[in-house]
Amino acid sequence: MKDLVEAIAKALVDHPDQVQVRAVEGEQVTVLELRVHPEDLGKVIGRQGRTAKSMRTILGAAGMKLRKRLTLEILE
Repeated sequence: MKDLVEAIAKALVDHPDQVQVRAVEGEQVTVLELRVHPEDLGKVIGRQGRTAKSMRTILGAAGMKLRKRLTLEILE
């Protein structure tokens, strides 16, 4: 899942070398923390959060297949 989020984010941004994804495993949920260059933050979030919401939807569907709960946090 980490690779999936990283690939999507790198396709969206102008500075793909500064995309970082970190997985934090919890008891019931895995949190994927996404960091991008400050100039690219708006591109990852999208208008009214549509791009971020779409990425979260993809993670949710993939997580159901793997029987895990996944969440995405976009960090500054």
